[in-house]
Amino acid sequence: MRTIGTVVRGVRAPIIRQGDDIAEIAAQSVMEAWKEANITPCDRDIVAVTESVVARAQGNYASVDQIASDVRAKTGGGTVGVAFPILSRNRFSLLLRGMARGCSRIVMLLSYPSDEVGNHLVDWDRLDAAGVNPYSDVLTVEQFREKFGHIIHPFTGVDYIDFYTDLIRGEGCEAELLLGNRVTTLLEYTDTVITCDIHTRERSKRLLREAGAKVVLGLDDLLNFSVDGSGFNEVYGLLGSNKATEETVKLFPRNCNQVAEELAKTLSEASGKRIEAMIYGDGAFKDPIGKIWELADPVVSPGYTVGLIGTPNELKLKYLADNEFGDLTGDALREAIEAKIRAKTGESLVGKMASEGTTPRRLTDLIGSLCDLTSGSGDKGTPIIYIQGYFDNYTNE
Repeated sequence: MRTIGTVVRGVRAPIIRQGDDIAEIAAQSVMEAWKEANITPCDRDIVAVTESVVARAQGNYASVDQIASDVRAKTGGGTVGVAFPILSRNRFSLLLRGMARGCSRIVMLLSYPSDEVGNHLVDWDRLDAAGVNPYSDVLTVEQFREKFGHIIHPFTGVDYIDFYTDLIRGEGCEAELLLGNRVTTLLEYTDTVITCDIHTRERSKRLLREAGAKVVLGLDDLLNFSVDGSGFNEVYGLLGSNKATEETVKLFPRNCNQVAEELAKTLSEASGKRIEAMIYGDGAFKDPIGKIWELADPVVSPGYTVGLIGTPNELKLKYLADNEFGDLTGDALREAIEAKIRAKTGESLVGKMASEGTTPRRLTDLIGSLCDLTSGSGDKGTPIIYIQGYFDNYTNE
């Protein structure tokens, strides 16, 4: 019986620069890894490349001035409501500077007690003690300070209320900040709103339109085409962007399915095996201590080969061992479970007791999260992940 199941390897690659052929570089890096680590490629091995280096190779960047130009053109450049930004210098500070540079006044609505991805402004217990109901109460900065004082983010050391206010004013734009969780609150101040939430943006847009807003934009509606020669993303706009320099952001990459297909084709032809490929960004998981949900990108994977479409269709081994085959042990138990697995068909096991407890998440979300945890976001230098045995089960020798 084989003792090793799924194996995940980080693959080092050269530093990627604008204009590089990322599919070719990734393929060559994996083939070098095959030789160095004496890896035998197998059918349905997976190679994944982080979205960051794909966007860098594509030169998909935009400047604060280009963001400002798009904001000005789409809002009119007057008073603009900015709803539900996440608390992140890396993810949002330059986007906010562009908005402030592109209009005369910003009324910002911060969600509380935390932003959409779990960065907390204030603890729930302190809200309860103060008698504040975040579902209904809208607070001014003065009211918030009176109840909770100045709160410094434990990871970044930043007071985000002051940080965002000062950033807006630093661009010569007037600033007013509110705390609340009803996006339509902003319509008391302006009929033009940019809603900056990621995964709830369509609902926020709908609520604003139904309440009579004249101009409703999401981050996906900004830089969704090239502005003054900028990069862009026709699907996600500014969603998924990251700070690159003090005046530029790197946008989410484009044409990711094409990159994945090219990469898979090269490796499949070189190995004689069917290799799957994907581009991945943030994983979809939550830190139980910091309470931060990692997924600040609009999706875990913006591009992948067709063999990665779907969800796992797995039996729960502990259920079989404890119930259906509870009277068996040793080789008899192993053989019975293997027979059960081999008898699986393509029929979905969702709702069946034998699959209870297996999470029916999309394969690309599961694999992308595995890749993000493996590569990290620091100095590991492994923007490529190579996975073997992900689709194996207990019966594979």
